[in-house]
Amino acid sequence: MEKKIKNVGLHEKDTGSSEVQIALLTDKIENLSQHIKKFKKDKHSSVGLLKAVNRRKKLLDYLKKNKKCRFAWKRYRIIRSSDCTFDW
Repeated sequence: MEKKIKNVGLHEKDTGSSEVQIALLTDKIENLSQHIKKFKKDKHSSVGLLKAVNRRKKLLDYLKKNKKCRFAWKRYRIIRSSDCTFDW
């Protein structure tokens, strides 16, 4: 998990930026998906999965709306650059 924070974060101790939160939620979603595949009747975990997916969607929408440059770089998995310019 710390490795993902280093790759995605804005600085070394970044834990609260939208990018880091999205990365952590993605890990959580993957783990919950695997758990639900094994235990199909676990309704509490499926509710937690839905909440995590919705929270990640809101964060992605926030990045897309307010920080288009960083969203574009993260979405297409291109190395982050401080001086990107896009014509939206």
